Amino acid sequence: MHKQALAGPENSEPRKPFYRILYVQVLIGLMLGVLTGHFWPEFGAALKPFGDGFVKLVKMMIAPIVFCTIVSGINSISDSREVGRTLVKSMALFYLLTVLALMAGLIAVSLIQPGAGMHVSVSTLDPSVAAKFTKQAGATGFADFMLHIIPHSFFGAFADGEVLPVLLISILIAFGLSRAGDGGVVVTKAVASFSHVLFVSFGFIMKLAPLGAFGAMAFTVGRYGIRSIGSLGLLILTFYIACSVFVVVVLGTLARLNGFSLWKTIRYFREELLIVLGTSSSEPALPGALRKLEQLGCRKGVSGLVLPMGYSFNLDGSAIYLTLASIFIAQACDIHLSWGQIAAMLGLMLLTSKGAAGVTGSGFVALVATLSVMPDLPVTGVALLVGIDRFMSEARALTSLISNCVASITVSLWEDACDRGVLARELGQSGTVTAGTKIAEAALVREDKSWISTTQSAA
Repeated sequence: MHKQALAGPENSEPRKPFYRILYVQVLIGLMLGVLTGHFWPEFGAALKPFGDGFVKLVKMMIAPIVFCTIVSGINSISDSREVGRTLVKSMALFYLLTVLALMAGLIAVSLIQPGAGMHVSVSTLDPSVAAKFTKQAGATGFADFMLHIIPHSFFGAFADGEVLPVLLISILIAFGLSRAGDGGVVVTKAVASFSHVLFVSFGFIMKLAPLGAFGAMAFTVGRYGIRSIGSLGLLILTFYIACSVFVVVVLGTLARLNGFSLWKTIRYFREELLIVLGTSSSEPALPGALRKLEQLGCRKGVSGLVLPMGYSFNLDGSAIYLTLASIFIAQACDIHLSWGQIAAMLGLMLLTSKGAAGVTGSGFVALVATLSVMPDLPVTGVALLVGIDRFMSEARALTSLISNCVASITVSLWEDACDRGVLARELGQSGTVTAGTKIAEAALVREDKSWISTTQSAA
């Protein structure tokens, strides 16, 4: 009787008209963007500020949301050793997935050979293209990469908006609060309440997602045109095939081994994936993905740690792109690479695929960083790819987001930090306003009330 009483209001809640559902609005925005860019290319190219403005609005919110999520999540874990286990298991899974992604790109480009027969002379390539991105490549050594994680100041991490420095500060503050005793109670409750405010505010920003997707897609099609992919269409097709095989085979197997459905997971995160498709960036999907992981029954202390880490250490779409693009340049320039040279290149890419994290167009920047320290391939070869990189960035971002969502659920299950009943129920529903959403919102309300009562009693 009690369960029926709880379920009654939810079942009687009227369904939204289809045109008010966010992912439908984003899909309409994408289609209108393609049509606008194709038929009015100059006007479409001028709409770039709409897409850029939306991405900047979301990036503005990422650092505080990651901070609040990790601080409140880790502080809720009674055993500090669990955080260490989560970090170790996450990094092991990330590097395994990265190796498999690098191999997927290598196998695809070796079988299809999109660059064979082009016979490009290295002397004819424009070196200024590579020089433009070399400055963005950042640190390539392990020590430099680790030092880059440490921000220049506490607030500097939030000002720069990079995930890894914010992640470091969040972990330090979370452990500090857990050891502060009663002195940290008020701060803990304030962080939880501020997190609630941030997610509500982020909801307002997400209403602009259809406009952002429309502007970004109109710019892409208007600036580069559908016909611009013709000469290198086989390379783009090879990349999309490699990404699809990686998602279906590797991520599908990982999901199946851990007892959940890859297809249902993709459907659950469809709003975030459509936004990524429109903006060619996975960053706008981070706050929404964090909340949906919590709705799926994943404990905030685990999923809130794994997903932001994945944004820097699990860029599988970029990893596929690195091997595929590098071997394509070798094929196009008639350069033969031995298996030893390929093995050395893969080892280097395990580092460069992480070193460019947080940089706009990280996949292309990581490619430049890789070729800059490899004597066997000309860094000027990136000039062959710059014109079509925008059409490949969508697949990079989509692949990385799907991989990080699957990895977050997997690690949560490994740590017994995910309710399998909630996970199965939520994945079987639409992924919009579900029972998990109501549970999460009710938990936030309880946190707010608890914080208010704590401050009143202290007064």
